[in-house]
Amino acid sequence: MADLPLARLRPRLRLGGVLWIAALLALYLTVTALYPLARLFALALGPDETGAPLGLLRETLASMAFRRALWNTLWSSAGSVVVSVALGLGLALMTGVMRLPGRALAAFLALSPVLIPSQIMALGWIELMGPGSPILGPLGLVPAPGRPNPLYSGGGVVWLMGIEHMPMVFIAVRAALTAVPADLVEAARIAGAGTGRIVARVLLPLTGPAVAAGAMLSFAAAVGNFGVPALLGIPGRFPVLTTLIYQRLNGFGPAMIGKVAAIAAVLLALALAALVLRHVLHRRWSVPLPAGRGFAGFTPGRAALPLALLLWGALLVLSVAPLLALLATALVPALGVPLNWSTATLANFEAVLGNPAVRRGFANSLALSAAAATISALVAILLGWAGGVARSRLARALGWIADAGFVVPGTVLGLAMILTYLRPLPLLGVSLYGTAAILLLAYLGRFLPLVLRPVEAEIASADPSLDEAARIAGVGVARRITRIAAPALAPAAVAGGLLIFMTALNELTVSALLWSAGHETIGVQIFSMQYEGNSTAAAAISVLALGLVGLIVIGIDRFGRALPAGTLPWRAP
Repeated sequence: MADLPLARLRPRLRLGGVLWIAALLALYLTVTALYPLARLFALALGPDETGAPLGLLRETLASMAFRRALWNTLWSSAGSVVVSVALGLGLALMTGVMRLPGRALAAFLALSPVLIPSQIMALGWIELMGPGSPILGPLGLVPAPGRPNPLYSGGGVVWLMGIEHMPMVFIAVRAALTAVPADLVEAARIAGAGTGRIVARVLLPLTGPAVAAGAMLSFAAAVGNFGVPALLGIPGRFPVLTTLIYQRLNGFGPAMIGKVAAIAAVLLALALAALVLRHVLHRRWSVPLPAGRGFAGFTPGRAALPLALLLWGALLVLSVAPLLALLATALVPALGVPLNWSTATLANFEAVLGNPAVRRGFANSLALSAAAATISALVAILLGWAGGVARSRLARALGWIADAGFVVPGTVLGLAMILTYLRPLPLLGVSLYGTAAILLLAYLGRFLPLVLRPVEAEIASADPSLDEAARIAGVGVARRITRIAAPALAPAAVAGGLLIFMTALNELTVSALLWSAGHETIGVQIFSMQYEGNSTAAAAISVLALGLVGLIVIGIDRFGRALPAGTLPWRAP
């Protein structure tokens, strides 16, 4: 009988352990994203210096510079959606409907904008389309002497943002195509419909909701894009909301934080409106399909060769040519010098590797990315276990809330971090602004979903009986996590952590606002050198960064073989 109170107490202690974990996770998310964002919006919707309600927001909306940037943001984002849909839908149909040779590699190349940072992709296109283009120059297709690069314009911003966000449409359409039952296509074929009619009357209508969802996601991403508008729009005098925030903070410092907070609030409202519209369209347009064998594609027959030439020609222009131009620029001594055996040099690589700021940028990026990936992987295991295995309602809610830092534009999160951590911390008396710690906090708040979603997918597909047996046997929470959950979730956590490492390594949108002397990153170095006109050095750093990305992709792909289908975008069916 004496053991009865202790027996009753043990479940409560185990429940208390889960609650403590959930509470600590809530504190973690609050520090890394929720509180900074809440404080930013409280400031944006607050009074101005005269005390007028919503004064900062009213003053912002009345500004001509803001209105111009808002209009440019809206039309460039909408235009980029048109490009993304046209390219994403076309490539998805070519690689998903037609059984063309090498379509797996073609699908990987179509997804390459996901793997290449926006500033590097923009720099590659700048070198491809510029007066000294090593690829277009011999063809006589470069701008005439004295004329600016055509990409330094609103049209250039639209084109490159469309390419960068095209994979969002591509992934959505490919997933929708694989969900189409093969019996449905075979029934249409038996009824006498040809391939073109089946695509137009069966496949396209069924993929319509996926196209709409991908379009809304690409619009939300375009609204918050900084890398492309910064490299193309600033020289081309085409301001958007993200570059307006950057230029005002860069020119006036933290004194402008109240006014730029109001700009950030408008920026977030646009992104959230696109995401809400995506949710509404998905609920209204989605069509339930019967389960069964998925559609595997048509054999094109005599059309195989022209279709393959069209597909690979498009991929070479979109994905390969800009990177070749970037490499060629890194190998010449100066812009305008043609690349040949006598002019090719590694001097640019030697110069950037000998630059202390560049070496610091690589060291800082590697350290920050590794720390963000490791911490986020551990947090994802705890959060995924608490919500998916221990069934904690608080943890499940936190899993949804974790998307906040990823959904908001990076510029907004960076600004929120400045506002929150500019002043000394209570009790400690130390300010995080101007240190590497504020960069790490921003990375932690922004990239957690990249590892949390693979971990949650692994939990959803796993058998919970082992954890239940351990719980019934009286095994404590800590041992269940370390002995059962962590080993089982390690592959998903490692793959997600590598995704974070790859993404954070060349990150620019957040880092552009938070970096300081001595705490430069790779993305900031590339942007700064290109902004200063040192294109060959910027190209050399970009090539080195892409080499690192390539090694990371190989590592991710190796671990990704053990993950649920669709976790990694280039392994999507």
